[in-house]
Amino acid sequence: MNDPDWLQWAREMQAIAQIGLEYTEGPYDRERYHTLRALAVRAMAAHAAANPERIAALFEGETGYATPKVDVRGAAFRDGRILLVREAADEGRWTLPGGWADVNLTPAENVVREMVEESGFIVRVRKLAAVWDRSRHGHTPQPFHAYKLFFLCDITGGAPATSHETSEVAFFGPDEIPEDLSHDRVRPAQIRRMFEHYQRPDLPTDFD
Repeated sequence: MNDPDWLQWAREMQAIAQIGLEYTEGPYDRERYHTLRALAVRAMAAHAAANPERIAALFEGETGYATPKVDVRGAAFRDGRILLVREAADEGRWTLPGGWADVNLTPAENVVREMVEESGFIVRVRKLAAVWDRSRHGHTPQPFHAYKLFFLCDITGGAPATSHETSEVAFFGPDEIPEDLSHDRVRPAQIRRMFEHYQRPDLPTDFD
């Protein structure tokens, strides 16, 4: 399942405009790239019923060469059940702990940080289970392209604890996956795949 064509086209126009504005030296080319960015804003606002000013501000905040963003998620288990957290935002939906990767941290360091901040548990990363293109897995459409990195983690300490980002911490069996998942962050099929990686440590890393 891919993102709709209009979203892919708008993102590509934005990326071309962003790269062009970073490297072009000609005033006429800069004007053309600004026009292309404005078209991307109009296309996204029209199809997403979103505020054009907000989208324009998002796009204008992106500079340099356009690349996908990186989201990290941690899958930790206890007694065969997977750790999930309930978001304080997003209508209180459940998800795997995680979020956008921060600079100056490795992918593994990022997921360790997210796990303790959102769940209270200290973990050690065991395996990179999956690198998935966010736009091809049925997530809620978003303005920017992103890759999602899923790590299998072992709990080494800590205790359940909520934060300003989470309101509940719990473990779920393979037949207990909540229906009210945050599809912006994780899909049921991805959680089921984490169970498979947990049960079969020899599975290779999934990608795309």
